[in-house]
Amino acid sequence: MEPKPRNTAEYLKTKVLTASPEQLQLLLYDGALRFGEQARQAIEEKNVEKSYQMILRVENIVMELHNSMRDDVAPDACANLRRLYMFCYGRLVTANVKKDLAALSEALGILRHIRETWILLMEKLRQERTQQAPLTVAAPDDPVSQHLGATISLQG
Repeated sequence: MEPKPRNTAEYLKTKVLTASPEQLQLLLYDGALRFGEQARQAIEEKNVEKSYQMILRVENIVMELHNSMRDDVAPDACANLRRLYMFCYGRLVTANVKKDLAALSEALGILRHIRETWILLMEKLRQERTQQAPLTVAAPDDPVSQHLGATISLQG
């Protein structure tokens, strides 16, 4: 059993270090949305410096998502997603320069939608992996079972 981290930073570090690539992408979406909501609150409170810093964090995450796409897997989907990321980035820049809540909301709405789609994709991949994984059962020591084989497949 892993020891419990003592603080949020340790917890996040552990979560990142043990996450699959799919989970890391989900963490990026979650971070972007969390920082975006903090930026929204800062704009409403007229805290210019905090809103700038929080939107900058979202911008950095969006650019990381944009730059880490793997065209070799699905080139058309990557191209479409890149366009969405660039649109979000533009809206974030507008939100940051003008302290425009509508532009920020638009970018966060798109990121929320992409995150929800990502979760559905992760679930579908998990189900496919589960269906494809054969279950191997050890055979008893009797010669008849050994002769018949001992692998049971759960594939449909």
